[in-house]
Amino acid sequence: MSEPASISQGIAARYALALFDLSKEGAALSALEADTDALDAALTVSADLRDAITSPVLSRDDQGRVIAAVAAKMGLSTLTSNTLALMAAKRRLFVLPHLVADLRARIAAEKGEVTAEVASAVELTAEQAAALAETLKASIGKTVKLNTTVDESLIGGLVVKVGSKMIDTSIRAKLASLQNAMKEVG
Repeated sequence: MSEPASISQGIAARYALALFDLSKEGAALSALEADTDALDAALTVSADLRDAITSPVLSRDDQGRVIAAVAAKMGLSTLTSNTLALMAAKRRLFVLPHLVADLRARIAAEKGEVTAEVASAVELTAEQAAALAETLKASIGKTVKLNTTVDESLIGGLVVKVGSKMIDTSIRAKLASLQNAMKEVG
């Protein structure tokens, strides 16, 4: 991990811990989870927002106005809005993606959930995703939340990552294994 990334994660972790603890004390974890999902979605779809939180050209006041407008438009809770305003005042909005990831991990741990990264060759149907989540839950013993992506290079099958475990049932992996076996033969 590079030094700037670890510094950013450290800054984000302090804000995330404070925001999580205050939300937990106020019995507002569901609101925090909704805010985290909304912020994640906004960061994913809005290049303007990503530029605004990382721009050295924007002043503290400008960043504060931008994030206040975004928070109001998204209907974020007062606690989350105030935390974002504090981060803007301290010029710490650049760690927002790390904050979102940290909050997701803390909320999942509190709920006893784990996240599985699933890559498939084609989009999973709702029934397939539910069946996979149930199978993983039976195997792991915790509720599993799926984060699915489509990777056409897999040709078929799935690649599932849960924590440090990886299960690769893709045709691409099977073809690579076959190719290695054939190299050994001749």
